[in-house]
Amino acid sequence: MADLKTVNEEIFKKYWRVLKLARTPTREEFNKIAIVAAMGILIIGLIGFIVYELMAFATL
Repeated sequence: MADLKTVNEEIFKKYWRVLKLARTPTREEFNKIAIVAAMGILIIGLIGFIVYELMAFATL
């Protein structure tokens, strides 16, 4: 049980080191990330819609 505790402590130390280096994005960075994510979602949705329409058209 003690071994598991030391493993958990080591993992926590690694996570904490990364969190100390991290910072919150600026509004401009956040907006860019949000726009890129939204475009990706729209592209995937458009591809899915096109495939759906092609499959519906093929069964006619």
